[in-house]
Amino acid sequence: MSLFQVVILVCAIATPRGECQPDTALDVIRGPDAQNELMCGFHGQAYLASSAIGRHLRTDEYVKIKCTRTGIGLANVG
Repeated sequence: MSLFQVVILVCAIATPRGECQPDTALDVIRGPDAQNELMCGFHGQAYLASSAIGRHLRTDEYVKIKCTRTGIGLANVG
């Protein structure tokens, strides 16, 4: 039961970091699932480090790791 999803955003260097979102990114990559926000950050960094994403970035691009709540497992609460 996962509660968070790692999302890797590739944004143009001209895009301010606060505005780098899935709808403004050049590319959106779905990463691994995580049980909590802390593990989501760790998994996101590890996924990025072990993938070829960082090696294929252009000089006018950067990546942002985003953790999104999936809602899985919340249906039976309450």
